[in-house]
Amino acid sequence: MPGADPGVDPRAPIRHLVLDELSRGIVERLDPASASFLNSTGLAKASPMGLGLYRIEPVGKVGSVRTPTVQLDVRPKDRLGLGRLLFLLSYARDQGFRPDAVSAVEDRDLWSALAESLAQLAEQALGRGVLQGYLTVDESLRTVKGRIRISDQISRRPGMLVPLEVSYDEFTEDIAENRILRAALERMGQVPRVQPEVLSRLRQLKGKLDAVTRLPAGAPLPRWKANRMNLRYHAVLRLAELILRNASAEAGKGTQQTASFVVDMAQVFGDFVGTALREAMAAYPGELRLQFSTLLSEAVNDADRLSVRPDAVHLLGGRPVAVYNAKYRAATDPGASLTADHYQMLGHCTALAVPTAWLVYAGAGEVKLRRILNTDIDIVEFPLDLSRPPSDILASVRELARQSWGEVVPARPD
Repeated sequence: MPGADPGVDPRAPIRHLVLDELSRGIVERLDPASASFLNSTGLAKASPMGLGLYRIEPVGKVGSVRTPTVQLDVRPKDRLGLGRLLFLLSYARDQGFRPDAVSAVEDRDLWSALAESLAQLAEQALGRGVLQGYLTVDESLRTVKGRIRISDQISRRPGMLVPLEVSYDEFTEDIAENRILRAALERMGQVPRVQPEVLSRLRQLKGKLDAVTRLPAGAPLPRWKANRMNLRYHAVLRLAELILRNASAEAGKGTQQTASFVVDMAQVFGDFVGTALREAMAAYPGELRLQFSTLLSEAVNDADRLSVRPDAVHLLGGRPVAVYNAKYRAATDPGASLTADHYQMLGHCTALAVPTAWLVYAGAGEVKLRRILNTDIDIVEFPLDLSRPPSDILASVRELARQSWGEVVPARPD
């Protein structure tokens, strides 16, 4: 990973560049190391133009990249704040996420908001001490403790009585919840230019978890289960997991510190719509399946067959009755293709023998129905305004479920 110029003064103000994800880009002066790191993150493309100038263009993702000399933010369309972004990111994993768990610092940059929010939530979680729980330990001992692992004993030590392969439960701080929290505190502590007072709080909090095993870089996050015993950790763990899954930070030599938080909004929106719609459609008969794959054409050889994969399909008695696609780019957004979206939905309806398809767009507007000429197929454009409060967004998804089920009911066989 490229580092910063050793001559950079860490006290010098950092340049803050802001792009809208749908903008055409800007021309700015960058040092080669920052330009190289920006390209490596995938947040934007920095193309050299000579004389130290680079053209910086968004590439369909949002987030923030920070180096010792510059910070680039690519913000979601419609000026969505951090709270809304984290709500969408987390919903597909845990419907219990509360957007108010993120500190209300939308007027500051993403890194300040993440660092301050993590510090606040960690202080609340650790205010009554470090959580302890039971951890299953496998060891080789000369005495019996817990239970003997017979199969391991036979395979590893045939004919030997000692040492014994045993498993036992130990009441300890070294549990999944604390490992995740420690890793998130470490990662945010490596982000360059975090406010000194916030950085001090993060380090003090991490110090309380020094007895906890450190997660290796790139290791999968340990699994934890929400229960009443770890209730005070729920909010901070959900934020910590979002940081660990989407942010990277590295502290190099001297001032060589870099950090990135990059997400694909099309993927985020699709995951959110799928999860929220499945939850809303649970109120009606049948089953909603995500990423439903089916054939579009017949062929002698399997390799020659065409297939389609709608984002979601609702089945009733095993038969498809409604099909949905989530499109983050609305028809009015630059680069969006309304015709291509409808061609795709026409293919879904034809392959599934479904009369009505639902295109769920990210944006404001009115529900619009389009009847496809020379067919009995309707395509409904359903907008989902992400600038609304989370409760309103979820209410809109429930309304989508209600309307789409209303189209299914008349077609149900008696």
